[in-house]
Amino acid sequence: MPKPRKIGVVMDPIESIKPWKDSTFAMLLEAGRRGWTPFYFTLDDIYLEDGIAFGQYHTLSLRDDNDDWFDIVDSGTCRLAELDVILMRKDPPFNLEYIYCTYMLEQAEEAGVLVVNKPASLRDCNEKLFTRVFPQCCVETTVSRKASILKAFLARHRDVIIKPLDGMGGQSIFRLQQGDRNTNAIIETVSQNGRSQTMVQRYIPEISEGDKRILLIDGEAVPYALARLPAEGENRGNIAAGASTRGQPLSERDHWLCEQVGPELRARGLLFVGLDVIGDYITEINVTSPTCIRELDRDFDLNIGADLFTCIEQRLDQASS
Repeated sequence: MPKPRKIGVVMDPIESIKPWKDSTFAMLLEAGRRGWTPFYFTLDDIYLEDGIAFGQYHTLSLRDDNDDWFDIVDSGTCRLAELDVILMRKDPPFNLEYIYCTYMLEQAEEAGVLVVNKPASLRDCNEKLFTRVFPQCCVETTVSRKASILKAFLARHRDVIIKPLDGMGGQSIFRLQQGDRNTNAIIETVSQNGRSQTMVQRYIPEISEGDKRILLIDGEAVPYALARLPAEGENRGNIAAGASTRGQPLSERDHWLCEQVGPELRARGLLFVGLDVIGDYITEINVTSPTCIRELDRDFDLNIGADLFTCIEQRLDQASS
């Protein structure tokens, strides 16, 4: 009988999650169904000693119960190389501490551990800037720290979205129209007075029909998307900003967008990715901790976690053969 596999997960504190909507929790439940042992870490549990990556772990017993979803079974310290696979599921901000952790995970990867997603690609593929690789899929965009360049883009397009490169959940995202008397204040706020690179994109009016989240596993699209519909008076299609949701099949254009990006995701070792799509355009490519598994599973009787773990098992089997 094969020895149960060991899966590590680096995530935000498990006691703070919302189980009914947490995609990492869905993954861990699937690991449990397969008899895998989950090793849970937060960012500060990962460390390097004499060039070897270690983690102070808790093993968990998990239940699909929104009021009481985990127990700690055991605690200790292990070399990360003792694990079979590690899920890097820490939410942004994508800051230096996050980057330092990817270097430590990369040491485990070099020792033979499958890290999902690949640490080097997590560093290379900023969720806003990675869209530059697929210009055929994207709306007009400019990135700059200079207010003059951001204002010139606004003058050309007259209606834009402005956002930082390191946010999540709709934080610090503004719709800005030509002639808005708050233009200077908004640009100063988002760019931190010219200290931070800032993205402006042409406003896509189809946001009223939802900001679609499309999930891809090893470059292949889940056939349904979760449209996140902005709340009344909002421009942001983020659940954290009060958006409601509606599941729907992928459109022909959605499938085309996924075909454009899928091979590149696969080549970069990005096994689990979420595209944000408004109208006909990709606006972001989420590689750090894409969500919406639980909502799509409920709406369409899916098990996206099982599909992901089948892919992971195939990778592990290939590596051991």
